[in-house]
Amino acid sequence: MHPDHLAVVLDLSPAHWHRPPLPLDRFLAHILVFLNAHIAARPENTLAVFAALPGRAPLLYPDPDAADQPPPADPNVYPPFRRLDSIVTARIAHELDSLTPDESLLTAPSALVGALTKALCYINRLNLATSQVDPRILVLSVSPDLSTAYIPIMNSIFSAQKLKVTIDACQVFGPDTVFLQQAAHLTGGSYLHLTETSALLQYLIMSFLPPPAIRKVLAVPTQDRIDFRAACFCHKNIVDIGFVCSVCLSIFCQPVPVCSTCRTKFPIKTLQRLNASRPLATPATPSSARPSPAATPAQPSAETPRHRAPLLTGEFAQNGASSQPVTNGSKY
Repeated sequence: MHPDHLAVVLDLSPAHWHRPPLPLDRFLAHILVFLNAHIAARPENTLAVFAALPGRAPLLYPDPDAADQPPPADPNVYPPFRRLDSIVTARIAHELDSLTPDESLLTAPSALVGALTKALCYINRLNLATSQVDPRILVLSVSPDLSTAYIPIMNSIFSAQKLKVTIDACQVFGPDTVFLQQAAHLTGGSYLHLTETSALLQYLIMSFLPPPAIRKVLAVPTQDRIDFRAACFCHKNIVDIGFVCSVCLSIFCQPVPVCSTCRTKFPIKTLQRLNASRPLATPATPSSARPSPAATPAQPSAETPRHRAPLLTGEFAQNGASSQPVTNGSKY
């Protein structure tokens, strides 16, 4: 078995850590124990920690500036643990102190996708240096979904699939995140929404410390329902029913005469037919686990009920050819 490389993304958005059910200092104490357990599991294991802050995603560990600085001496603590704890806590304190008191910045969304992208770049650099590591990413999130991040996070998912990187996601508190559910499912990882934040360390040890190869023989708790809804390219809203361009696969919440991505023009008759065939709005219900329509257009199947279809994949035809929207088994 190859050594395990773990990249951890910590969502440290001040807007959501203002009055959380779990204080930030206790959250970091749980995280440090988990990180120490990872590097203690095998001497060859490697670790990288990124922070998702408003507007930036700095690398917390390893810190190149602290490479030549020995950790404070403590005969009661294992030196690698002491070094990891001191670097991560010092870097987090420095990054939080460097935030300006500007309210617009403090309430801005965290750069979660930026941190995820940096983690993938870091893993790619490791793969170029040596191919004898099994990489995975763990995202610890407290922020809700940001609809404008749909396209970047889907690109990150496709990059992770190509690099064979497993993405695990843990929503510490707050609402479920649709995009992180999809990221974990499409890369073979686990998504977990905590019900008891005080048991964070137990969840981390049982669910995310074992590598994916070992989880196959363990009863790992995970999410049994996955929400595969996508965000439209026109208004950046998460939609239950959408229309997909047959040329570039862009998603729209309503039929449009010209695709805003590839500039393809669609016949007027097709647009009229699609508008006339649009179903009435129905309440959104998450679907069970299956391949994401955002990554693979849905195929008609008479056995799939409409309420389980997260995305209406209606193809726009060119050159006068007509087509009808399809929603996982129902034609309109």
